Amino acid sequence: MHIALTYDLKEDYLARGFAPEMAAEFDSLETINALAETIMRLGHAVTRIGNYAALADWLALGQRPDLVFNICEGEQGLGREARVPALLETVQIPFVFSDVAVLTLALHKGLSKLAVRGLGLATTDFYQVESLASLDRLIAGTVPLSFPLFVKPVAEGTSKGIDGLSRIDTADRLYQRCSELLERFRQPVLIERYLPGREFTVGIVGTGAKARVVGIMEIVFAHEDTASIYSYAAKFVDNSSWIRYQVPEPEICQTLSEAALKIWRGFGCRDGGRIDFREDEAGVLQFLEINPLAGLNPDYGDLPIICKLAGLNYDELVGAILASAIERLEEQHVLV
Repeated sequence: MHIALTYDLKEDYLARGFAPEMAAEFDSLETINALAETIMRLGHAVTRIGNYAALADWLALGQRPDLVFNICEGEQGLGREARVPALLETVQIPFVFSDVAVLTLALHKGLSKLAVRGLGLATTDFYQVESLASLDRLIAGTVPLSFPLFVKPVAEGTSKGIDGLSRIDTADRLYQRCSELLERFRQPVLIERYLPGREFTVGIVGTGAKARVVGIMEIVFAHEDTASIYSYAAKFVDNSSWIRYQVPEPEICQTLSEAALKIWRGFGCRDGGRIDFREDEAGVLQFLEINPLAGLNPDYGDLPIICKLAGLNYDELVGAILASAIERLEEQHVLV
């Protein structure tokens, strides 16, 4: 097959003046090279396209691949991850990973939590603010949330906007933190009840009834000064000394697998991704967020790390994602 590869190259955004954290979700040349080389080893021809604008220009020339392997995160906006899929759906070109509706829903952490509750699964109470004025109800006690709280942007990934100060214990700190995040990210802020327990992420490959868990890992925090928060710094500044990864015990893996697959299928996710959970003070698993467009860096991407712990190498992971996409498209008679 002729497969086009679409991506946001991190170096391009850094050259435009983006701060490292603001460019964190974009992919390095290392990731693009690894993905392209793997797809070619799997027997396909690869054309590297780039971001949304590059794709639009390429399509305007009349180019049409058999399939697009899309990992574009998008530059801004609550629908940014769905921008490339929306273009591809418009011109009827099939692509790997979830569709426009799923990507838009999943990126918005508040809406995702509402959807998970609709599926009958646990997720901690939350409140969304668009301005500092909307904090008044929470501070006045009319919203059923109490300190400690956890604050983060409503539609970011790669732990952007999350650090040791994300746990909030006072009203003054809540105002200060929300003000900072509203200014920095230009989007609503999600306020949740802080969860003090263990944190897990579940890797999934496949679509619908054929979706399966490929591995589960626990994020273990090595030092008290990390505040047990899987932050941007913990992921990228000094990963090896802040955190370690391990496979949790079989009993909790079973519970996590059942919950993750129910969410994955309920959302309608496709081909591959991750779902994150954390325990509350009573040890009850609570849904954190869903990532149907998971990072694929072979060294530090959470999904590849999960697979490595489970004995699945990078080529096998990418091959399984691609096989899922091809199989579902053949079943829909999109690919022949």
